[in-house]
Amino acid sequence: MTASAAAPSLPRGWRLAVHAALPSTSDLCRALAQDGAPALLAVQARQQVQGRGSKGRHWESPEGNLYISVLLRPPGPAREASQWSLLAGVAVAEAVVGVLGDDRALALKWPNDLLLGGAKLAGILVDSSAAQGALDWVVIGIGINLALAPTVPDRRTACLGDVIAPPPPTTMAALLLARLEHWRGVQEAAGFAPVRDAWAHWGARLPGFAGLAADGSLLAPAGTLLQAEE
Repeated sequence: MTASAAAPSLPRGWRLAVHAALPSTSDLCRALAQDGAPALLAVQARQQVQGRGSKGRHWESPEGNLYISVLLRPPGPAREASQWSLLAGVAVAEAVVGVLGDDRALALKWPNDLLLGGAKLAGILVDSSAAQGALDWVVIGIGINLALAPTVPDRRTACLGDVIAPPPPTTMAALLLARLEHWRGVQEAAGFAPVRDAWAHWGARLPGFAGLAADGSLLAPAGTLLQAEE
């Protein structure tokens, strides 16, 4: 069952559909994109039963956290799709600061994780489609651990509930969409460079960070490009 929700302070033009449970918010958002749904659509689920992480890993999705995917139709070449993961990372970090009130324990890990005290607090997954080399749509899936930290075999995880009383998921969704819309406007007006610089502010908090190339690729200390981590 689906309910359309007018969450508090949604940015102008955005629509948010909240579901009790879904296999995957990104799967539904991608299907809607393929059916021609207009941009600025957000799909949220209170619980996912087939959530996906990076490299196709299953991601535990218990009720109480934020699971949301957004549909955008940005102009630009297909090669720029990955830049939207970095833009989303900045938006997620700023939304979390909005409820945490202190950013000192936060850092972004390239290309798609927000860390709290060195443990994974949020993850981002980007899907896209292109036609004749130009982007048709981008779907950004975002999970933020609000009340519960899922168990992941190869890494530490954290949740906002470890340090504060977390906001309800729909409240967090509205805060996140506001920051996404802000940075979407920045990118539209000034290109990717301001997004890259903002991401580097958070990325520089991790040891060994040597900066980002013009396209958002991670630079090694010697100036060579690194591949995304598994």
